[in-house]
Amino acid sequence: MQGTVDGFSYGLVTPVAAFLMACLGGALGLRCTTRSLRHRDTFKAGWLALGATSIGTGIWTMHFIAMMGFSVEQAPIDYDRPITFASLGVAVLMVGIGIFIVGYRGATALTLITGGTITGLGVATMHYLGMAGMRFQGRIEYDTVTVAFSVVIAVVAATAALWAAVSVHGFLASLGASLVMGVAVSGMHYTAMAAVSVHLHGTGARAGADDPASSLLLPMLIGPAVFLILAAVVVMFDPLLVMGDPDWQRPAARPPHRPGVPAPRHVPSSYGEPANWNARPAGRPAGRVARRAVPRGGHRSQDW
Repeated sequence: MQGTVDGFSYGLVTPVAAFLMACLGGALGLRCTTRSLRHRDTFKAGWLALGATSIGTGIWTMHFIAMMGFSVEQAPIDYDRPITFASLGVAVLMVGIGIFIVGYRGATALTLITGGTITGLGVATMHYLGMAGMRFQGRIEYDTVTVAFSVVIAVVAATAALWAAVSVHGFLASLGASLVMGVAVSGMHYTAMAAVSVHLHGTGARAGADDPASSLLLPMLIGPAVFLILAAVVVMFDPLLVMGDPDWQRPAARPPHRPGVPAPRHVPSSYGEPANWNARPAGRPAGRVARRAVPRGGHRSQDW
């Protein structure tokens, strides 16, 4: 028996909320990755790990918020919790592999493609593993072409996200990149859901499965949502992300040049400051070399 599928049981509430969570996870991940690449310190691995966990958690939360609006008219839906949380682990792990590749190997074309492919496959694996955790009186079948298209979208979106992490540094540019990432991830999810068809084994509901999917998924989403909020607090109060580069990374300022006067030649001194070796000591006339007076019978040495 063919089941009647509704992916928008709550109207636009679940798609919009899912999109916002994807944007939040993407924004946090991009800022953390940018922080680790621009400020190389002992916390580089920690920032990369926080970025990977933020992106993976944001995508996972987006998926299951969207699934709260998914229903089959003739059969209530339940979720296998171990498989559901395993999909979260897969998302964080594979996104982390992609981010660490770019973070430690550099932003070359090869690393971006490799990291983006691994990250995109991780996102797709998370989605279909989460779908495998659904329990109802029937089975799910997929359209192969649509599934392949959703995987391509995931890989392209992940590659674009990694490129943005190493190329986009301004706040507004990062905000725009996170919005684009949210659109791409949400598009991947709903493209994959378009491949779904449900075949029911019977019309009878299982005992104890009368609760809607929202009441089952909502408690599982509390932990990841709290983590994203805490990660946002960490990112907001990091001084290098708020104030920019520290003073010691900025080039040393030189005095302004006056028109018509030759600019002095600056070379670094032993103390790390520019020194003007062509400048003449004050009070000594040009064209003469000052000499030091020595006792009679001694030798004169040039005053260097």
